[in-house]
Amino acid sequence: MTPPERAAPMVAAARRRHDDTRRRATDALRRLDAAGEAITFTAVAAAGGISRAWLYRDPAMRVEIDRLRRPRSAATRARPAAEQATTDSVRQQLDAARTLLTELRAENQQLRDAVARKLGQQRAAITDNEW
Repeated sequence: MTPPERAAPMVAAARRRHDDTRRRATDALRRLDAAGEAITFTAVAAAGGISRAWLYRDPAMRVEIDRLRRPRSAATRARPAAEQATTDSVRQQLDAARTLLTELRAENQQLRDAVARKLGQQRAAITDNEW
């Protein structure tokens, strides 16, 4: 066997280890994001069973971790990216809230009118009794 032929199985094994490590890191990122947990190099390394050094050395993983670890607003901190509201869902919620507000305003006005009538009746009864 020539030297390049002997190296081929080692190169293939190294490639498999690298791909396995990348898969574990990606899975760990997804799990942490889905759980709404803080994304840090330490957390990803612990969740994936890999070294932090490997994460720092891999440019693609480093970029992804940096992107996900940026401070999120309080409203989205516990929500994974896949669960965040879309523009259409926010519009539907806003329309439902407006409809409810209109209904509540009408009911509130009816109640005020009923209270005013009752108070008027009580005043009338008091003045009738005084004469």
